[in-house]
Amino acid sequence: MRVVIQRVSEASVKISGEINGSIGMGLLVLLGIEEADDQTDIDWLVKKVINLRVFPDDNEVMNKSLLDVKGEILIISQFTLHASTKKGNRPSYIKAAKPDISIPLYQKFILAVQNQIETKVQTGEFGADMKVSLVNDGPVTILIDSKNRE
Repeated sequence: MRVVIQRVSEASVKISGEINGSIGMGLLVLLGIEEADDQTDIDWLVKKVINLRVFPDDNEVMNKSLLDVKGEILIISQFTLHASTKKGNRPSYIKAAKPDISIPLYQKFILAVQNQIETKVQTGEFGADMKVSLVNDGPVTILIDSKNRE
């Protein structure tokens, strides 16, 4: 599993012109799922995301987590995070999981986050054409891959 995490002052996702999810201060999480992912990837990554200290403390040092600041979270599925660009100019998505694997893992990831935070998790819609808007705060953007734990 791969995530791109962006600390935001606000973010939203529209589907067919309608807002499907929106947050204020918190994290926008773009989630990519590959064939080899399972519950252990979810457990590790959820813990990492919600405890990642990327919010400023009173001294303006990034020392607080989403939990500490009671921030919100918007989770968007994004298979393109597993693009391979080694050959040619057209990305290959061969490592991205097919919907029969990725949809249940995406839903489990959302539920696992929801069980750890006080605010309602906002989401996009798996497989939909989405328009994501955000104000990246900092900017802070971090990439985490559950296959690179060490």
